[in-house]
Amino acid sequence: MLPLDTALLFFAASVALALAPGPDNIFVLTQSALHGRLAGIFVTLGLCTGVMLHTAAVALGVAALFAASALAFTVLKVLGALYLLYLAWQAFRAGACALDGGGATAPRPRALYARGVLMSATNPKVAIFFLAFLPQFADPARGPLTLQLLLLGALFMLSALLVFSAIAWSSGTLGARLRRSPRAQLILNRLAGTVFAGLALKLATASR
Repeated sequence: MLPLDTALLFFAASVALALAPGPDNIFVLTQSALHGRLAGIFVTLGLCTGVMLHTAAVALGVAALFAASALAFTVLKVLGALYLLYLAWQAFRAGACALDGGGATAPRPRALYARGVLMSATNPKVAIFFLAFLPQFADPARGPLTLQLLLLGALFMLSALLVFSAIAWSSGTLGARLRRSPRAQLILNRLAGTVFAGLALKLATASR
């Protein structure tokens, strides 16, 4: 359905986009540093699930609604910003003992996965980006566009999984060393809270 050269070009572009500093990879980095490698992996899986949702939305034409409707765009970005502010509030309230990776207050895998899904799903700019990016690599002459878009979304998800997992692994290694120091733990939490608040501000002020 997709020529090999098109698939390779799209995959290379997707890897480059995943590597570029942005809300998603910063989110993976901070969660891995705070809670360990596995936390970053579960967040990554959540983000990749969000990619699947955005791909399905583009394939079904739903994403066009957010590109055309200012109200839909605003509602979704406000919800996303509020969720990020909630994460920032949690991070600022947490103490050093909450960052040891095994304490009772450490997020469960299900919660970390949900964070990743919500982080991706409530970002309307991702939906609009997919709406603009994926169709450039699809060609009606090759067959059903819906299937092509789903295949492209799967390639994008694979690139995100590989890049974000590598970030989670490296950040988790550094975080494990920092978590041995209570002072470093507090700094990590304050840094994470600042990052979440900054991402919330960026999302709240985003325009179509």
